[in-house]
Amino acid sequence: MSPVLAGVLQLLALIAALALAYRPLGDYMAKVYSSDKHLRVEKWIYKGIGANPNAEMRRPAYLRGVLAFSAVSVLFLYLLQRIQGHLPGSLGFSAIDPDQAFNTAASFVTNTNWQSYYGEQAMGHVVQTAGLAVQNFVSAAVGIAVAVALVRGFSRSRTGELGNFWADLVRGTIRILLPLAVVAAIILVACGAIQNFSGIHSIGQFTGGSQQWNGGAVASQEAIKEVGTNGGGYFNANSAHPFENPTPFSNLFEIFLMLVIPFSLTRTFGRMVGSLRQGYAILATMATIWVGFIALMMWTEFAHHGPAFQIAGGAMEGKETRFGIGASSIFSISTTLTSTGAVDSFHSSNTGLGGGLNLLGMQLGEIAPGGTGSGLYGMLIMAIIAVFIAGLMVGRTPEYLGKKIGTREIKFAACYILITPALVLVFTAAAMALPTPGNSMTNSGAHGFSEILYAYTSGANNNGSAFAGLNADTQWFNTTIGLAMLLGRFLPMVFVLALAGSLAEQKPVPATAGTLRTEKPLFAGLLVGAILIITGLTYFPALALGPLAEGLAS
Repeated sequence: MSPVLAGVLQLLALIAALALAYRPLGDYMAKVYSSDKHLRVEKWIYKGIGANPNAEMRRPAYLRGVLAFSAVSVLFLYLLQRIQGHLPGSLGFSAIDPDQAFNTAASFVTNTNWQSYYGEQAMGHVVQTAGLAVQNFVSAAVGIAVAVALVRGFSRSRTGELGNFWADLVRGTIRILLPLAVVAAIILVACGAIQNFSGIHSIGQFTGGSQQWNGGAVASQEAIKEVGTNGGGYFNANSAHPFENPTPFSNLFEIFLMLVIPFSLTRTFGRMVGSLRQGYAILATMATIWVGFIALMMWTEFAHHGPAFQIAGGAMEGKETRFGIGASSIFSISTTLTSTGAVDSFHSSNTGLGGGLNLLGMQLGEIAPGGTGSGLYGMLIMAIIAVFIAGLMVGRTPEYLGKKIGTREIKFAACYILITPALVLVFTAAAMALPTPGNSMTNSGAHGFSEILYAYTSGANNNGSAFAGLNADTQWFNTTIGLAMLLGRFLPMVFVLALAGSLAEQKPVPATAGTLRTEKPLFAGLLVGAILIITGLTYFPALALGPLAEGLAS
């Protein structure tokens, strides 16, 4: 079987698996967030934190809950790293330096999971399980909660109430993420992923020393890192490490895990707003971009010219022979079009245009299908922009799901889509202009510029993957990327919740003959065009200096 055919068959198998999970998981999540009943364990949690899960929250209270919980999480994870040397199960590792501890705390709380450290050489069992793994769950639950709040803004009328943040957070963790992660971890263990709390082992004697490795609760953390679109690896090689991702089947299964909730949330959206067709339109938009990017990535990686590439069957540098080019292409696009950031190949070794596709996938806002929750609310923001553009074309007040999109709503949406590009471009420009940050680049020229552009794109978009040629473990990069992650996560949420509150206060507008049919293929096509033009072209000058220049020169 040819490598190209193998890649296509894996893609088809993945699509079939996602299609099978789409309806039951989407309907189940809609039921979870629409139920007025609480499980016993949930009641214990509410009592422990002093929350009333039945109290409806308006936008300011909901936002305070998001920010307060996240701030406490950052502080807790920072302190946990700083006292690591005094904790049991630290494996002899000392406390994490302040700048790196800040970067890591910001990274895992924002669902970014950017790592400027070697996991197997820095973090002990307590920090990995009680710190990083816990944030993998709750940061993903926060993203889904914010998305559900926006959906409620569309479905409710004449009220500013968006639900209860604490109830949404607990339900998302207990009823959705935890069961999925448990099942996924069992499957990964069956595939060969490790799950233990062993110490550091030395294997044999080699020239210059021995090979050392340590164990850990890898399968369970791998499961939630993919299910929650987190991405941080237990080992520095991430999902290219055989302890995390042992076989071609586990590789395809991990891709499925990172996509299943973001895609299924479109069904949840359709169910909660009372129109499954609206969910299908959003799903079609996401799927079109995802499949299109995978096709382009396979083309760039399989068809790159040169005798070395022809002998290897494509651009095999930096890719695992266990997976090959096809599976690696699907993984890299899926991880950068979601907010996962996990890698099973070396993105910096992609062809120039292939690396550019990974960059562009993040720069679109990671909305095809995006992260757990963040992909859905990002896509709904773009849908509002597309409706506004259509309204300008025909001279009609734009409407979406029975709500008028007026000046106030479009300002919130515009602020949302401008925040991340501003963070990426300003921080990249500063790093390139100052003398010290440039010393961290392994490469010069276009590829060196792409390393820094990729780092800030990954941080501000809460992805977490890297070109890895950049030495990001410096005070400058730990601090600035940490700030980019925090601002890139929570400033957009401010405008998402403000938009949700504004929509919930409105009176529904009845559909007329002139109403734009947003469940039709025409609107899905308009939405794809709006995404590519508005967000894609924002970064075009920077892309032209980096991956495009490299790709055209090779």
